[in-house]
Amino acid sequence: MSSREVVVLSVGGVRFVTRAFTLQQFPESRLARMLNDDDREFKLVNGEFFVDRDGALFSYIMDFLRTLQVSLPTDFSDYQRLQREAEFYGLYLLADLLRQEHLLKPRLEILEVHFSLQEMQAFFRIFGSCSTTIEALAEQITVFTGQQSGQGWNSPFPSQKPLVPLPLERPSHHDMVFLCGTEYSAGDQFMARYVSIKPDTRKLINGTNVLGLLLDTLLKDGFRLISTRTVASEEKVECYTFERMKRAAGLTITVNQTPGSSGVVQARRSQVQKGK
Repeated sequence: MSSREVVVLSVGGVRFVTRAFTLQQFPESRLARMLNDDDREFKLVNGEFFVDRDGALFSYIMDFLRTLQVSLPTDFSDYQRLQREAEFYGLYLLADLLRQEHLLKPRLEILEVHFSLQEMQAFFRIFGSCSTTIEALAEQITVFTGQQSGQGWNSPFPSQKPLVPLPLERPSHHDMVFLCGTEYSAGDQFMARYVSIKPDTRKLINGTNVLGLLLDTLLKDGFRLISTRTVASEEKVECYTFERMKRAAGLTITVNQTPGSSGVVQARRSQVQKGK
């Protein structure tokens, strides 16, 4: 059968349409042998291969063959059943990977926002259990600074003078620090700091407004607020704790085909996420 031909499978009553090439990714698998009529388990009925197996789980098998990645939903729990299906189809590499559930299961991620108001300035410190989340958030947050004349905390718009972006303070890979508001510089001059959080384009100077936008950004990013507490009453430091289930980084399968061989297969971690 040509690798470009379309193949139709009916697995447990669920219909799948794919190319022969996709099913031939692993030549020693039963799906590849099926195309050569070398496996009696697969019945050709009216031009469709009928397989009496779980159709819902086969969708993950097909996704694996199409992408050469193991990427499962955050609420997936049928690792043993999917492993058994992979073994049935002769996809033993996939079965081996599924035995390593700790590599594929999502994990709980914790993030804390510490917020403090002091006169006309607001201080923020964000801690996260996953460094990649902090890095991504740092790319969204920009602090702009500039000298303003006769402007205070509640000034709604920045001066027409150009503002200069400042790098965020990063004490470690797992936290960041920044502040907004104004402080006296000289005479009636103020040193002002505005905060912008993408995708919002506003430059905010009021700490309470920045806090509201930050919390809203985290909620939209899948975090759930689980507690609010006062860390230091004298300094009025408030702590907002969030959590979310972080999808596990995918496992990418590299297939190196060489003449006269059925292929050398290796597994490596996907570079999409590098959570520490």
